[in-house]
Amino acid sequence: MKLYRNLIKRLFDFLAAFFGLIFISPIFIILLIILTISNNGKPFFYQRRTGKNGKIFTILKLKTMTDKTDDNGVLLPAMQRITKTGNICRKYSLDEIPQLINILKGDMSLVGPRPLLPQYLEFYNEEQNRRHEVIPGITGWAQINGRNTISWEEKFKYDVYYVDNQSFILDVKILWLTFYKVIKKSDINSSETVDMPAFTGTKKAQ
Repeated sequence: MKLYRNLIKRLFDFLAAFFGLIFISPIFIILLIILTISNNGKPFFYQRRTGKNGKIFTILKLKTMTDKTDDNGVLLPAMQRITKTGNICRKYSLDEIPQLINILKGDMSLVGPRPLLPQYLEFYNEEQNRRHEVIPGITGWAQINGRNTISWEEKFKYDVYYVDNQSFILDVKILWLTFYKVIKKSDINSSETVDMPAFTGTKKAQ
């Protein structure tokens, strides 16, 4: 099992990302052109995220929303900023394509806990922080078990479960169920209509 975690998984990720980018490049290029036009020359979304062992890296995604703000300069709600092309990208998770570049760089894996914002680091309890023991992924155990329809606490329990049970079989299962859910658009639309609240820590039971 250690051989898979330490060597085989990384090799598989690299080859899958490399050939995946080549295979999907026609669609990727078309989306880049459309989003460059609709987003004033900014087709990519860059954001700092937390990786393995708490290392900070920059995640790449296709920019699905504009930067429109209200009269006070505050960004409008997500639903008011999503472009038509961005909406299609989200429905089929096409906005995740650039993360294949993150995989090639070694920042991410195909499967693992989703990388979250650095400001959440101070709020994790010891158990929740264990999600950083493995390389974060494009999809993960939490994503196929509810995505934005479950609480942060439930997500972290799924993440830690993955850390403790990471294996080739589990990764294949997650990849297959992810593909199945994307095709069915199950749990996908929730990310379009629901803004997941920021994580501010788990309240201790009284």
